[in-house]
Amino acid sequence: MRTDTDFAKQLSRYLSEYLPYERNVSPNTILSYRNAFVQYIEFMRDKKGIKVEKLRLENFTKDNVLCFLNHLTDEKHCSAKTRNQRLAVMKSFSTWLQYVEVGRMELWQKIRSIPAMRDMERKLNYLPLEGVKLLLEQPDANTPKGQRHLAILALMYETGMRVQELADLTVDSVRLDVEPYTIRIVGKGRKTRIVPLFKSIVDILRIYLKSEQHVLKSASIQHPLFYNTRGERLTRAGITYILKTYSDLARKKNKEIIPGRISCHMLRHSKAMHLLQAGVNLVYIRDLLGHVSIETTEIYARTDSKAKRKALEKVSLTITSNDANKAQWEGNVSLLQWLKGYGK
Repeated sequence: MRTDTDFAKQLSRYLSEYLPYERNVSPNTILSYRNAFVQYIEFMRDKKGIKVEKLRLENFTKDNVLCFLNHLTDEKHCSAKTRNQRLAVMKSFSTWLQYVEVGRMELWQKIRSIPAMRDMERKLNYLPLEGVKLLLEQPDANTPKGQRHLAILALMYETGMRVQELADLTVDSVRLDVEPYTIRIVGKGRKTRIVPLFKSIVDILRIYLKSEQHVLKSASIQHPLFYNTRGERLTRAGITYILKTYSDLARKKNKEIIPGRISCHMLRHSKAMHLLQAGVNLVYIRDLLGHVSIETTEIYARTDSKAKRKALEKVSLTITSNDANKAQWEGNVSLLQWLKGYGK
């Protein structure tokens, strides 16, 4: 069965050519976009009765996109955040279509006019400082395994990095031989930022690296900084499991300061809130977390790196004890099958 409709062809070009090669979008972001379109195509099939092999660009309308978004919130019970993420994907595709399908400009502009949903119930969850300290007291810093897990949790909190950013770290990401001690983080859109490291986390990392030197000493500088028992890069699920293990232990000791569910992103929120509460300028926090886009960066005056480091060092926390190949569209492959297999 051939499913080479104009929708299938343009979507495959968008995912396998435009995003990775023209926009330099990360593989994880492309997979997220792919998943959004899988949901949209399944919605059009199940709710609108349009089979994937019959789905055309003329069906990609504002009304259908709105119905899809309402389906997510009303029937799938997705949050406003998830709904808005799917909308952002549809808008991005529409923006690209404005240049490759100019004759339907009005159609694409209508999709781009769909407003995001306000999240009235959104609550920023974060741990109190005492909760972070209790969490980081749980790994046994006298064992290699505990040293490794402590390094993972402490580094994720102290730098406020995302879980995928932590998983992507390599041996040469950290600079601990000379001051200033830093870590190079590759964030969303493959944008790199340099974050300062202070004594508490430097000591933890040195202990970890010393315990793992039998592997890391002879490894390539591109070897994962944190790896599993097979020597492979830790996955997001693996890091989340480590966090859950120790948060469960901490909760047994004090459930008042350790909520029922802790996510890796909660540690990121916690770091940001603790810095904000300590009086650190919001611009520094945005720069630390990698939130500032190129356009935003141009608006703000660039802060002297020494001043930024001094401000962050002021609130660096002693939080542990002293023990411590390009995909191509094939016309004879189902679009859904191609999407679900893309990137795997």
